[in-house]
Amino acid sequence: MISKGGFLMDKSKLVLTIERQYGSGGRIVGKKLAEELGIPFYDDEILSMTAEKSAVGEKYFRLADEKAGNNLLRKIVGNLRFPAGIFDEPKTEGDVTSPDNLFRFQSEVIRELAAAESCVIVGRCADYILETAGKEDLVKIFVYADIPTCVRRTQETDGITDTKEALNKLNKITKQRKSYHKYFTGKEWEDVTNYDLPINASKLELDQVVELIKDYIRMIGYDI
Repeated sequence: MISKGGFLMDKSKLVLTIERQYGSGGRIVGKKLAEELGIPFYDDEILSMTAEKSAVGEKYFRLADEKAGNNLLRKIVGNLRFPAGIFDEPKTEGDVTSPDNLFRFQSEVIRELAAAESCVIVGRCADYILETAGKEDLVKIFVYADIPTCVRRTQETDGITDTKEALNKLNKITKQRKSYHKYFTGKEWEDVTNYDLPINASKLELDQVVELIKDYIRMIGYDI
């Protein structure tokens, strides 16, 4: 597919965001994809970068990372959407470690990374943050899989031998990510209509998922 005036688009401005079910292999896919495209990969690195930028201890970002705390959960249960002003400038005085303010700091870093160069960003509502900011050359990906596959991959990557333990971890993290995404975006995390490319990785090897994404990027007009 040729686009934008009949020319292939340069990947130098392309940003790929990957939301992923725990155990689906989405993080591994994102890292390998970035390596093959020769572009930076950001996941946990965003936490340390945000901590450095904000002068707020990294531990606060790690404690809040893709989790909705009890106060957030109460708001979600009460059917409240994300708070007004969530994309305002982060506070540098007062309650700087509130979940809302930590999210503002993190959003700033994500927008700056996306503006600077082509990259792959995993999780942390990056898809919504960049779409809301009007980012062009954005591809939003969601990697998911059936429960048995997620449990198996969780056991393999986390070194968990007990199936029940792996399932409990999977369910816990899935609940946290759904609540986090709902609170900060007002959208359902697992709703595939929120993404450009939802991929069911249940019957695919992770290398095949990477190739599928690369094929999609080519089909929408990028020269990779």
